[in-house]
Amino acid sequence: MLGQDLLPAFAGHDAIGLGSRDADLRDAPRILEVLRKARPEWTILSAAYTDVDGCEGDPERAFAVNRDGAINVANAALQTGSRLLFASTDYVFDGTKRAPYEIDDRRNPINVYGRSKAEAEIRLLDVLPDCCIVRTSWLFGKGGKCFPDTILRLAKTRAEIRVVNDQRGCPTYTVDLARAICELTARKAEGIVHATNRGNCSWYEFAHEILAAKSPSTIVQPTTTAEFPRPAKRPAYSALSDASLRNLGVQLPPWQDALQRYLSARGN
Repeated sequence: MLGQDLLPAFAGHDAIGLGSRDADLRDAPRILEVLRKARPEWTILSAAYTDVDGCEGDPERAFAVNRDGAINVANAALQTGSRLLFASTDYVFDGTKRAPYEIDDRRNPINVYGRSKAEAEIRLLDVLPDCCIVRTSWLFGKGGKCFPDTILRLAKTRAEIRVVNDQRGCPTYTVDLARAICELTARKAEGIVHATNRGNCSWYEFAHEILAAKSPSTIVQPTTTAEFPRPAKRPAYSALSDASLRNLGVQLPPWQDALQRYLSARGN
C-alpha cells in the first residue's frame, strides 16, 4: 500500500519503485547492484514482511526480511552514498503505556514482527547513524489488505459485527504518510520520527466511523482481545506521539479526515 502511494508523492523527483521481483531484500548482492545502478540520493525502504500472525509462525522469514534485509539495504546505501529512510512500526513497543509513545521510549516488542523491526532499527543506526527511521501504525490505503476494506466486506453479509475495543492506536492513511515521507526527505531528516494521522482510537471506534459513513444500518459491537485470540500478541496501547514530526515542520490531518478521504476515493 505505502509503496504505491510513495511514487505519486515523489512525482517530479525521478523516483524509481522496486518490488521483490526486482530486488529481494534477502539478496544482498542484488540490492547493492540496483543501488549502484540507480545512485539514488535517498533510498526509502517501505518493504517488509508485515503479516503479524504470519511472522509469529515463521520467525526465520520475519527476521530474514525485516531485519537482515534492512541491513542489506543499509550496507548498500552506505557503499553508494545514499541516504536511507526506513519504515518501522508502533509494534516495537509493548503497549503498557497509557500516553502516546515518544521516540525515545524504550523498545520492548511482544511479538516476532515487532522484534524483527526493533532489531532492524538498532542495527540500521549502527550502520548509518544519519538514517531516518519513520515509525507508523495501522496503515490503510488502496492496493492491499486494510481494516476499512475488511469491515466493509463483512458489512455486506452481516447485520452485526464485533470488533475489539481494548487495543488502541493511530490509523494512518498511506497517501498522507507518503507525503510526510517526501517532506522528511526534503528536510534531510535524521533519527527516529513518529508519523501517523493525528489522534488515536480503538479498533471498535475505527470500525464505528467506517460503518457510519458507508453502512449505517450495520451494527458494530465492542468485544475484547481475549474473545478473539490471535497467534501474535498485540500491544493494548500503541498510539504514537507526533511531537517529533511537528518538530520537523510536518503535520498530518486527523485520522477521521483521512478516513473520509480514503472512503470517498474508494467508492463503493
